[in-house]
Amino acid sequence: MLDLPQVRGTLTAHRSLADLTWMRVGGPAEVLFQPADIADLSDFLAALDPAVPVFPMGVGSNLIVRDGGISGVVVRLGRGFNDITIADDQVNVGAAALDAHVARKAADAGLDLTFLRTIPGTIGGAVCMNAGCYGTYVADVLTSATAVLCDGTVTELTADALQFAYRQSSLPAGAIIVAATFVPPKEDKDALVQRMTDQLVKRDETQPTKDRTAGSTFRNPAGFSSTGRADDVHDLKAWKVIDNAGMRGAIRGGAVMNTKHSNFLTNAGDATAADLEDLGEDVRKKVYASQGIALEWEIMRVGTRSS
Repeated sequence: MLDLPQVRGTLTAHRSLADLTWMRVGGPAEVLFQPADIADLSDFLAALDPAVPVFPMGVGSNLIVRDGGISGVVVRLGRGFNDITIADDQVNVGAAALDAHVARKAADAGLDLTFLRTIPGTIGGAVCMNAGCYGTYVADVLTSATAVLCDGTVTELTADALQFAYRQSSLPAGAIIVAATFVPPKEDKDALVQRMTDQLVKRDETQPTKDRTAGSTFRNPAGFSSTGRADDVHDLKAWKVIDNAGMRGAIRGGAVMNTKHSNFLTNAGDATAADLEDLGEDVRKKVYASQGIALEWEIMRVGTRSS
């Protein structure tokens, strides 16, 4: 194992990551680190050799880990990072808290974070990618985020400092989000609960929620404002251009572009990470060849391919 600093959390060598991703594919982490709390993570990064690569991982809901695995240290935040506290109409959340859980807790307090209810994953990932749904984005409600920098420094980042754009933010290199603070609009609790119920019904009707996917595969090839808000969007959708290219239901190995929603790359049972990524690239090539549109991945692909 790598020569690593002492920790209060857990270090596991050659830990398979396949069971930690929604796609259920991929190789191992050279070392998986599950820190006990922010201080444990900060001390570890401060003492770590800067040459050792570090990759922060949530619940693997929007991720393909390649079959060769990930070199260095994979950091996965757990119980020490999932608190949710609400006071003075402010929602303070640990980065490992699930988006759906945060939406429900906020609704119980009459605060509207309902857009998070159907977004898979954790708050850390939601902040990093400026997650959004139904016309609302993290950029609209976040006031600040706490991050641990690559040298172990703990810092507060304002929403302005994060420079949110469509499906992205500008984190300092190597920074790991550990907490976030939201100030959502107030609304009647019952109305919020009903809205989330309606959203779940609509999602289940239109998306393959029972299949092994990582959410939307490609970003919509649409125009958004620099703030990441959907005030400049047109009707061009990724699923539509995939359909136009004849790639709904396309197969490579154990991977398929889902027939229920063609922007959902799916592990049909025995796919490798290479099957999934290569099918995604097949789709991108076909869409570009047929329509001149360059689809951009929304799913993150990390690690090395098997030799």
